[in-house]
Amino acid sequence: MELQHLRVFREVAKELSFTRAARNLHCAQSTVTGQIKSLEASLNATLFLRRGRCPIELTEAGVVLQARAEQILQVVDTTSREVRGAAAPRRAPAWRGTGGRPGLLLRA
Repeated sequence: MELQHLRVFREVAKELSFTRAARNLHCAQSTVTGQIKSLEASLNATLFLRRGRCPIELTEAGVVLQARAEQILQVVDTTSREVRGAAAPRRAPAWRGTGGRPGLLLRA
């Protein structure tokens, strides 16, 4: 299971449509379908009921994954923000001279 698979799954589950999910993700429908098939194969589970042109539905396994995928992706997004924030270079305070009085500095 890969994060990209979970992101695609989340969008398909939200839209209940491979076409709308593909449009929202700015990719081809075949890419979305391939990602879902790959995810289903890795989990050895069917996640959606497909009935031709009728709307798709989540299976019981799909409902379980939908809840977990949302949690996983929230943790990943939060962790990424926290790590980027911790890795951001810290700026030293800027000091400026007053120009008129030697030895007096002001903190900016």
